[in-house]
Amino acid sequence: MTIAKLQPWVLVGGVLLAFLAGIINSTGFLGVQHQGITHLTGTTTMLGISIAEGDFTNIGHFALLIGAFMGGCAASGAIIRDATLRLGRRYGVVLAIEALLLFVAVPLLDVGNIAGEYLASAACGLQNAMASTYSGAVLRTTHFSGTLTDLGIFIGHRLRGLPVDGRRVRLLASLVVSFAIGAVAGTLLFGIWGYRALYVPAVATGFAGGAYGLYRHWRMQAEQTRKSS
Repeated sequence: MTIAKLQPWVLVGGVLLAFLAGIINSTGFLGVQHQGITHLTGTTTMLGISIAEGDFTNIGHFALLIGAFMGGCAASGAIIRDATLRLGRRYGVVLAIEALLLFVAVPLLDVGNIAGEYLASAACGLQNAMASTYSGAVLRTTHFSGTLTDLGIFIGHRLRGLPVDGRRVRLLASLVVSFAIGAVAGTLLFGIWGYRALYVPAVATGFAGGAYGLYRHWRMQAEQTRKSS
């Protein structure tokens, strides 16, 4: 299969969101706390270490980061109410909330207020839960352990001469590459603007959310016109 057979909105949207997540995560690593924001593996590990060491300050901090991310996921699930990507769902609302959280996070992070990290983590939870599955592939746009695992399995299948869905491989690989490019961009932007680099994903998700909201409204009106005619 060729990449052209992918639904264009899935490819473009996924690549854009992964790129923006790369900016957010690199900003988190380069910031005061030097930790990832877009995923929870390292955060959960640090929570375990803090518990073992009896470091109650960090126990609370890492627990709040995890809770914020999961809260964002829960909000996304409640708003979209579907685990499969399809046009017509309320993705625009989720993207608008993500943009708002990032806009509020920047001034907090600029003055060293740790609440900014919780807001950024919640924003990533919203985004990651928004994209779940497409064409049988599990999609994530803020972390890639599972995605790289799937790609490794596909390589193993190819080596054994087993059939591989080229469309899924190209989609997953595009997400990983886009995230890495976003991390490069985030590093460069952080060197210039500091935490204000997060305004880039904030503006982009806000614009994307508004554009999708207008499209969804137009589509619903067109559908109503078709049914009444």
